[in-house]
Amino acid sequence: MDISQFSKCYAVRRMKEADIADIFTLCCKNHLFYQYCPPFVTEESIADDMKALPPNKELSDKYYLGYYDAEKLIAVMDLIRAYPNENTAFIGFFMTDVSVQNTGIGSTIIDELCSYLTEIGFERVRLGWGKGNPQSKYFWHKNGFTETGITYDTDHYTVVVAEREL
Repeated sequence: MDISQFSKCYAVRRMKEADIADIFTLCCKNHLFYQYCPPFVTEESIADDMKALPPNKELSDKYYLGYYDAEKLIAVMDLIRAYPNENTAFIGFFMTDVSVQNTGIGSTIIDELCSYLTEIGFERVRLGWGKGNPQSKYFWHKNGFTETGITYDTDHYTVVVAEREL
């Protein structure tokens, strides 16, 4: 995957350890998200997330990305290629800065990503949100994702699995 093709509107780059403080600054303002997906974010949890992988995947399949409007980090995404199967991309995490929420920027990012994934042969995108989170549910429904009927429990919350056909 060519991450330069993920967005026509924003600069996209892989995030590194040096970016953890900026990611934390973006994430720590999103209190509603962490009400439904505890525990609250820390720099250590971000470092762990940057390396976290689902079963049978390698770091080469993971794209932990920052979206920039000029020099400002406006969104963070964790994307796994070909999970849970070869035709599916998995968004493990997506968050926009609170300053750009409800402006259409998040939807633009998702639409551009889905267009690119379609171009390179993916058939669907899968993700999950914290059960009961009205903001997440609304956002993902608005962006064409529907529940699969699958849920699973983590140590702290229940995940609702959803997909978008491309």
